[in-house]
Amino acid sequence: MWAAGYNLSVAAAVGFIALAGVAAEIGVVMLVYLDRAWATRAEDEPLNRTIERGAVLRVRPILMTATAIVMGLVPILWAGGTGASVMQRIAAPMIGGMVTATVLTLVVIPVLYYLWRRRQVSVSGGGHS
Repeated sequence: MWAAGYNLSVAAAVGFIALAGVAAEIGVVMLVYLDRAWATRAEDEPLNRTIERGAVLRVRPILMTATAIVMGLVPILWAGGTGASVMQRIAAPMIGGMVTATVLTLVVIPVLYYLWRRRQVSVSGGGHS
């Protein structure tokens, strides 16, 4: 919002709400696949390999989702005419947020999942980390 020079408004709040929905959806999908990889891992499979196996399955769909949303909203930022100023304030937080939400989903969530499961494995005393 700051980079675009927009103030917080009702339209910007709508953009943030839409962004929160999409970001939550892709984050949950990543967690589901990480849990699925955890549930199907072999006893001797290292934890980092398990998480990598689960996360790699979601890279393409998450990048495709983020790219489609951003590419669909970029023309709105260049639009002019009636209603364009309102739509730009909805699109701006979604475009910037999709970039950060994608990084969060593809990098930060698997790392946090690794830290959580590593602690769980070390407490139970089994498995490799």
